[in-house]
Amino acid sequence: MKYVLQNHVAEWTYVSGRPYRDPFDEVVLDVRFVDPTGQEQVVPAFWAGEQTWRVRYASSQIGVHRFCTLCSDPRNPDLHGREGVFQVTPYAGRDLLLRRGRLRVAEGRRHLEYADGTPFFWLGDTWWMGLCRRLAWPWGFQELTADRVSKGFTVVQIVAGLYPDMEPFDARGANEAGFPWELGFERINPSYFDMADLRIAYLIRSGLVPCIVGSWGYYLEVAGIAVLKRHWRHLIARYGAYPVVWCAAGEALMGYYLAPKEERNAPERLNRLRASWSELVRHIRAVDVFGNPVTIHPTRYGHDQVDDPSLLDLDMLQTGHSGYPTLATTVDLLAESLAHEPKMPVLVGEVNYEGIVESSREEIQRFHFWSCMLSGAAGHTYGANGIWQVNRRDAPYGPSPHGTSWGNTPWEEAYHLPGSAQLGLGKRLLERYPWWQFEPHPEWIEPHQGGGDRMLPYAAGVAESVRVCYIPAPAIWSVWEGKTTIQELEEDVTYHGFWFDPKTGQEHDLGLVTGNGRGRYVLPKPPIFQDWVLVLER
Repeated sequence: MKYVLQNHVAEWTYVSGRPYRDPFDEVVLDVRFVDPTGQEQVVPAFWAGEQTWRVRYASSQIGVHRFCTLCSDPRNPDLHGREGVFQVTPYAGRDLLLRRGRLRVAEGRRHLEYADGTPFFWLGDTWWMGLCRRLAWPWGFQELTADRVSKGFTVVQIVAGLYPDMEPFDARGANEAGFPWELGFERINPSYFDMADLRIAYLIRSGLVPCIVGSWGYYLEVAGIAVLKRHWRHLIARYGAYPVVWCAAGEALMGYYLAPKEERNAPERLNRLRASWSELVRHIRAVDVFGNPVTIHPTRYGHDQVDDPSLLDLDMLQTGHSGYPTLATTVDLLAESLAHEPKMPVLVGEVNYEGIVESSREEIQRFHFWSCMLSGAAGHTYGANGIWQVNRRDAPYGPSPHGTSWGNTPWEEAYHLPGSAQLGLGKRLLERYPWWQFEPHPEWIEPHQGGGDRMLPYAAGVAESVRVCYIPAPAIWSVWEGKTTIQELEEDVTYHGFWFDPKTGQEHDLGLVTGNGRGRYVLPKPPIFQDWVLVLER
């Protein structure tokens, strides 16, 4: 009997002795698995090239599992009716994702958690084109992965070959085995995905959850929904057994870059696309019996990319790349999405890549992270210009379809930009406390941010336990003048306070803090003029 560790992916291979002229089109192979409780799951297999198919499966259920193959050609004894038995045994290793299980939406629908109930802190990085050969396997991919793991990242947003910012079949999108599809989208190229397998599996072994973006949005109109459904079936068959997050599309409603703006924004077109993306998300949910979370990357609001937002598990936002002018806009969009029904976790999935347009430096990254996390976000996604498009020193990415390059910083330099490390420091601070229980409490600090001014202080936490306040740099003058106060301190609670430097992680002790009978505490001057985080812990 075959033995498989709990939550580990097992693979079975089937080779047809009966040749098919076009096996990708002519044969559909599924495998019905039955776990020890009697629950059945019909898992799609994927065409692996020539006359070969493979199926991947993982389970948290300890005990004996059985399976049987189901082929669209029931006369083929090599593919249909093949039975087997295997035993799933407990896993006690150190791999985080295998120990805790895949992700799901937590009961309160404000954050994600692992299958064992442990809250999941989404700190994502943006590697849109990370499966192409310009991020070389293994050394380049592993170097970038190691850096992100060391800084505390937990998610990598990565596109499954049908990339943004280029025409289909642009040479810049190929990996070591070519393109994910043959020209004309006649059939997939299994060898492309064999190379992608190495990268996806490595992320998971390293503790990073792949957020797999099926395609950029304009492929819906270029290739058609039938191609994208086949594309998604293949992705789910390859990676559904792994702990992943599905992203139905990137910039789902935008359309191709050079299409006239009035055509792209025509209401009838947008409504047609929303219906099509909803259809595709339903397809993803139907095929993926493992129930991995589903989101969609937008031009603005994720919930606006589909005509049925209840299909989504996670609301992802894109809020701009213009630096300082997007600071307030980002918080506004987050607040609007948190108030939107149905209720679901919300996070910014793309904003102000560090260094883009020679701006959006580290202070911009800190503001977005802290303002969003203290306003109720389920996490945050960072991005660095140079990484998302994988610039190389010897070969910058070059011009986008509009004719201008976004910048030539190579990825080997971009991953050292300071914002990524500073967001990791912020995550580590929040993880010292029950961050998933935090509620925004702007009234805890005065003056405080609101709809009229997002550049004033933010506050969140758990009453009578911990308070975390972010003071943006423009608001530090009020602190320096002794005009910023902590409000509504409980009479019977004594806190320990400290300034946290969001650039370095250094802490500056403030001693014991109480309300002094009035429920108020005047913030002392911070060590230097910059943005600061104030922490009061019981």
